[in-house]
Amino acid sequence: MATVTPHRPSVVNLPNMLTTGRLVLGLVLFVLIEYQLWIACIIIFALAALTDWLDGYAARKLGITSTLGRNLDPLVDKVVICGAYIFLLRFDRSGLAAWMATVVVARELIITSLRSFMENVGATFGADWLGKVKMVLQCAALFAIFSALEWPHQILDWIRDAFIYAMLAATALSGFQYLWRAYAIVRGD
Repeated sequence: MATVTPHRPSVVNLPNMLTTGRLVLGLVLFVLIEYQLWIACIIIFALAALTDWLDGYAARKLGITSTLGRNLDPLVDKVVICGAYIFLLRFDRSGLAAWMATVVVARELIITSLRSFMENVGATFGADWLGKVKMVLQCAALFAIFSALEWPHQILDWIRDAFIYAMLAATALSGFQYLWRAYAIVRGD
């Protein structure tokens, strides 16, 4: 009697290629930050953000999902975002302090580990609206930082600082919200 193995979608698909392209764009972004090419940073980061939207759109529209894609997409997002904040720390005019980058990196590591644990015990634990707001504010803060570094002006510094603190608040709040959700699921609520 022949056994039939279920068909698994190929991991080489458009959404995963866009995600891989975003990782490459992230590496290019890190080099551009190192050389203080702020306008190029804005362009490359905009392309990376576009691929983030496109890979999700393509996955939904084409019905292409894979375990690799579900794990790789948020991981690449975290590498690009966390890496950019870490690389920007050495520039005084970035408006960033080490504690700020630590909040971002710690939240991402904790929630990624928590999400993996929750999915391993069978709970669905996807992104919610506050997590999406957090991501938008993290991106907006990076655009504001790059702009303030390229065009030094007090107004841009204020805008940069407003986005940084809004991003930090959303980052912390979404982290606490995920922890609360996980606690409620484990308790059986």
